[in-house]
Amino acid sequence: MSLRVVFMGTPDFSVPVLSEIVGHGHEVAAVYAQPPRPAGRGMAERRSPVHEAADRFGLSVRTPKSLRDPAEQDAFAALDADVAVVVAYGLLLPKPILDAPAEGCLNLHASLLPRWRGAAPINRAIMAGDAETGVMVMRMDEGLDTGPVAMAERVAIGPDTTAGELHDRLAPLGADLIIRALGALERGGLTFRPQPEEGALYARKLRNDETRVDWSLPAAAVHDHVRGLSPAPGAWFEADLGKGPERIRLVRSARADGADAAGAAPGTVLDAAGTVACGTGAVRLVTLQRAGGKPLAFADFARGARLAAGALFG
Repeated sequence: MSLRVVFMGTPDFSVPVLSEIVGHGHEVAAVYAQPPRPAGRGMAERRSPVHEAADRFGLSVRTPKSLRDPAEQDAFAALDADVAVVVAYGLLLPKPILDAPAEGCLNLHASLLPRWRGAAPINRAIMAGDAETGVMVMRMDEGLDTGPVAMAERVAIGPDTTAGELHDRLAPLGADLIIRALGALERGGLTFRPQPEEGALYARKLRNDETRVDWSLPAAAVHDHVRGLSPAPGAWFEADLGKGPERIRLVRSARADGADAAGAAPGTVLDAAGTVACGTGAVRLVTLQRAGGKPLAFADFARGARLAAGALFG
């Protein structure tokens, strides 16, 4: 027996889940994704990764700008789905949508709820220095990631793990978890437990004004900031490399435990290895990128930019 599923998702993270649902023989009544957006140098409209994947599978795709229109809600209900599976869709689901599938709406969320409810759980977990995260399947309610949880998988976050690397670990793990949840749902064995309120944190959407590196922070916080924003949207700092201040993207950093930064102003390059003083301690610059250039190891970057010990970053 297979389930009749409506799938709702938009970015790369959602694609493995859709692929597994199709591969396990469930009937996908429709796929919902965010509308195409202008992107690239020509700002041509580009379909989302989920939209592209659904087209390859020959599935019906719907891209409403909102689900609050009663006509959209009626069209959704007319799909007569057993369940909706929601993975990083990007639109709020009003109550008529939540109530339409016979078994409700299941959400795959990339954190250990109630920690990091909201839009950017992978980035926020790393930026906070968390040592562990995971994926969870929950039944959606009208709150923001507040519904009861059915299943979870936990993963450790290494001290140098970036947001991109963690994303790539969690996506297939989440796809497997959803398939197991749908199997339990078919058998009538999917059970839920309420989330505790203790420990709830919100992973607000990343803002452009928080991507700049603050060298006055402790080294651990600077390193967590850099890896939590890598590869996108990317952390950056300003440096004068001979033609006035320019923005340098810091793609990857490392802790420089034991480095002697005593007396150095935060943002000072301490040595030829790219060690930079922070508010306390120091970090090492591993990979950097100038505007319009390609990512370079620090030694190659420093050679081309004529960057030497004693330079002070803004």
